[in-house]
Amino acid sequence: MRRVLYPGSFDPIHLGHVEIIETASHLFDDIVVAATVNPQKGTPKTGGGLFDLDERVEIITEVCAHLDNVTVTQFSGLVVDLARQVNADFILKGLRAVSDYETELQMAQMNHALSGIHTVFIPSASTRSFLASKLIREVTQLGGDVSTMVPEPVQRRLKSSLS
Repeated sequence: MRRVLYPGSFDPIHLGHVEIIETASHLFDDIVVAATVNPQKGTPKTGGGLFDLDERVEIITEVCAHLDNVTVTQFSGLVVDLARQVNADFILKGLRAVSDYETELQMAQMNHALSGIHTVFIPSASTRSFLASKLIREVTQLGGDVSTMVPEPVQRRLKSSLS
């Protein structure tokens, strides 16, 4: 059985993330999606994020309910520590552009040096390659419509939080 860990801040999860999870669900026996704390990104409490960690886990769980081989968790710390805890064979990262590859390759090499766990990259479809949680947060905070970019559970929570 092959298990992959897909870590990310997922604040918010968007359709590009969902595409990566759905693709991985066909390639791996088990996918563990982990909403993580990223110290380089803001949080709802510091004005940088939209959802706290518990809300993100709830949203991802709802979004992935149609996939039997996906579990959702949360984590703060080194991704390789979580990968060991969940017995992941691989770490999964989505790629949108060459700039993502440069950043993610360095992280993958560091993770491998720390743990021996390899990282698998899945590119997003070109129709979604522009999606980034940071941009969705910015557009949302400025009153823009992101309904075509995020799953329905995110849309619903955004509408209720802005009301």
